[in-house]
Amino acid sequence: MIIRPHLHWFRMLLAWRGSVLPQLLPRLSLIFGISIVALAAHDHLLPISLNLNTTAPFSLIGIALAVFLGFRNNASYDRWWEARKLWGQLLNESRSLIRQALTLPTRTLPKEEVGEFLVALGALAHALRHQLRRSDPREDLAARLPAVLCERVMASRYRPATLMLYLGEWVQRHAQAGALDPMAVLAFDRNLNGLSDVIGGCERIVSTPLPFAYSVMIHRTVYFFCASLPFGLVDSIGIFTPVFAVFVAYTFMAHEAIASQLEEPFGTDDNDLALTTMSAVIEDALRDLRGEPALTLPNRQAEDYLFD
Repeated sequence: MIIRPHLHWFRMLLAWRGSVLPQLLPRLSLIFGISIVALAAHDHLLPISLNLNTTAPFSLIGIALAVFLGFRNNASYDRWWEARKLWGQLLNESRSLIRQALTLPTRTLPKEEVGEFLVALGALAHALRHQLRRSDPREDLAARLPAVLCERVMASRYRPATLMLYLGEWVQRHAQAGALDPMAVLAFDRNLNGLSDVIGGCERIVSTPLPFAYSVMIHRTVYFFCASLPFGLVDSIGIFTPVFAVFVAYTFMAHEAIASQLEEPFGTDDNDLALTTMSAVIEDALRDLRGEPALTLPNRQAEDYLFD
């Protein structure tokens, strides 16, 4: 993901990173080529005749298509925003759990005991990120967890849930030792349930995409509309047909491409959530509550970019 401050209006016109334009250039080039063919056909340079000079059908289709694209963009953005709220809740629940581990025990726990809880909780965000992206978490988990716990987590299919089980076992162990009273255990359990809600919410988003048939219908309609539009414009605007056809095609294709990126908010596209950075921020926030040194977060690039 790219995080950057608001740009001046002119610099916004020239922005390249984070824009879907680079991936659309081949498709827009195709529309430009079709526009040249439409011009040639209109001027009788090719032995074909197309009677698509009326713009009324294109106006009606364009309005309907804009409505459908707007609906899909809203649905995709809702998924992206819900994912962002879930990761914000993950940060809040994690902070609450560390605060409880530091303040609720009836006797002072050894530093290494609280450290076990912290490293497991900090590793949970990384394990969740890898599960959502279907990537291998071994390197990140091995750098944070004890060897025995790391192997236990790696042997499971749902690694964030296994780490959460370990956190529950930590609470149970100290409750049985008398360090946590029943009210403290209840407080821990409430926040652990909150972690379960976060994990389940993320799993729901990643396992339930928008209906494929709906996406295919919009995709086909967009490309048919953009490919046939030059033949409807050529009689009205003549030589300027390629310019307007490419501009209209960019508008519709860009909306579809943005919706496609936002539909899967846990990926690695420019506009997906910055899960790598967010995982590091969560871990650093937990360390800060214990007064430990800050982690080295991903560096900001030129022009204040932040890449995941």
